[in-house]
Amino acid sequence: MNTPLKLWVAGARPRTFPAAIVPVAVGTAAGYFSSGHLHVTVTAHTGVVAGAGLVHSLSIPKALLALIVALSIQIATNYINDYADGERGTDEVRVGPVRLVAGKLATAHDVKMAALVMFGVAALAGLVLALMVTWWFIPLGLVCGVAGWAYTGGPHPYGYLGFGEVFVFVFFGLVATAGSAYVQHAPLSEVVQHHTYVFDYPWGFALWCGVPVGLLAAALLQANNLRDIDTDVVAGKKTLAVRLGRRKAGLLYCFTLMGVALSIGVLHNYRSWSLLALAALPLALLPVRLALGDRSGKQLLPMLGSTARLQMVAGVLLTIGIFV
Repeated sequence: MNTPLKLWVAGARPRTFPAAIVPVAVGTAAGYFSSGHLHVTVTAHTGVVAGAGLVHSLSIPKALLALIVALSIQIATNYINDYADGERGTDEVRVGPVRLVAGKLATAHDVKMAALVMFGVAALAGLVLALMVTWWFIPLGLVCGVAGWAYTGGPHPYGYLGFGEVFVFVFFGLVATAGSAYVQHAPLSEVVQHHTYVFDYPWGFALWCGVPVGLLAAALLQANNLRDIDTDVVAGKKTLAVRLGRRKAGLLYCFTLMGVALSIGVLHNYRSWSLLALAALPLALLPVRLALGDRSGKQLLPMLGSTARLQMVAGVLLTIGIFV
């Protein structure tokens, strides 16, 4: 089957891309702030080290590689979701964006291969990044790949059991953000004039940067699952929204956004300009109103797009706030 490129792009679900872009942007900013290269002042006559300081630096190649990894895993996970749901017949009735397999726009084999190709791209970029930074990225990348596959693939997909929000919070929040920060952290130690300078990696700061990012990613998934409650019940998908029901799932969405605001408040203790991200809160008014209302199905289609915009704008402002 010859599937047009525009359908493959649509099948990759571009509205979910902020979930991969935001953690890399925020993590890169956090890494820039907390790392750099050692600048040493040596006394001219004696050669004795008179002072040392850390000069912030930014590696664009490392940031781009981290972005390729995150986006590739995101796209691969979306294709696997399309493939697995299409094979199980759980996407026959859609109220959201078109699906390649269920819509008979591409064969299940082709979509599965597209997912494997994107996982391969992520693996290649991750390997290069591991060679540049640390080999520990190799097992971490394998875990991320398995998690992306098992979300809806395999005999017991955890996305069908209500654990999808946990997945996106951990991997597209904590792991992606802290990992993107770590790759910017130039050598953890340097030897100058027989003096060894050891730099502590600020895990607390990096992980806290990932909390609002992960919660925003979880909110994006909640908006998607809230819209699909009726069809997921018929298909046998026990997402968290299905388990909670329409009203409680809507409340959970609102509490998740409250958690975003509170976690940004905590980041204020690390970087005061992080509060700039709160300027994105007006964008939450529409999706919150929809979440608290009684609309369902297609009537909730605007909720996903508005949540994606909130995620992107908040992520951009948080990145700027950390850089400032």
